Amino acid sequence: MTDLSTEVCGLRLRNPTMLASGVLDETGKSMLAAARAGVGAIVTKSVGMDQRPGHPNPTIVELEHGLLNAMGLPNPGIELFSSELKEAKKGGVPIIGSVFGGTEQDIAELAALMEKAGADAIELNLSCPHAKGYGAELGSSPDRVESICRLAKQRTHVPVLAKLTPNTSSIADLARAAEKGGADGLVAINTLKGMAIDPEARMPILGNRFGGLSGPAIKPVGVRCVYEIYEAVEIPIVGVGGIASGRDAVEYMMAGATAVQVGTAVWTHGMDVFSRICKEMSRFMKDNGYRSVADMVGVAHPDKR
Repeated sequence: MTDLSTEVCGLRLRNPTMLASGVLDETGKSMLAAARAGVGAIVTKSVGMDQRPGHPNPTIVELEHGLLNAMGLPNPGIELFSSELKEAKKGGVPIIGSVFGGTEQDIAELAALMEKAGADAIELNLSCPHAKGYGAELGSSPDRVESICRLAKQRTHVPVLAKLTPNTSSIADLARAAEKGGADGLVAINTLKGMAIDPEARMPILGNRFGGLSGPAIKPVGVRCVYEIYEAVEIPIVGVGGIASGRDAVEYMMAGATAVQVGTAVWTHGMDVFSRICKEMSRFMKDNGYRSVADMVGVAHPDKR
């Protein structure tokens, strides 16, 4: 019999799937729907100190193998979002509050406020590629990643996970910096910076010109990043990027992930994707002699074969 339950930074998950930040996670009702669909944990929309409208339309381009988005971190601000989080908690699964800010102090303060609102853990968004002054602009420097993680840990009492950018020369260096700063876990990866142009209009399609590429197209990059991070740090890793099947999830786990987040596949396939991923994972584990999720983590590395 296979066991899909897992533990991430002290959080007990009924299965290793999480709703990724930014997809149907801005309201309590949508997060409750994800919980009822069978997800193991939910990551909220990235929330800032104040309300933010985001970028002008168009904000999403559908591509053959993924999505290109430049939402611009729209959110209601932490004060208004607190009531949504309380509603989401009724779903009975761990809620990981995602936060972003323009300074190290803002992020640490938001982490504390998100914990106060009831989040079971905090995800530091250090990797958004399309919001000027936030995300990847802060998270591309190992020194700043270390400092942000340290400040956030000083202000909180729940697990803190750092979401890392792939738009860097060495994601392993960022991972080591987050671990040194006291992060309890890592999330990899966020979207890849990309662009789409309308040839007839002779102009960028997105209102912001640049956006973040997600979906199946980035899965090989995400798997590679998780693999490199696993060899660089000791703390748990949550894999993200192009996961739409049980086999995709297993690939990330064998690279070193303890759990996985699903985003674009929810957009394209609906909430049923979580139960399908879990069924396919369970079938794979049964067919290949794995009794637990932990048995698969990191087995693609030479010393684990």
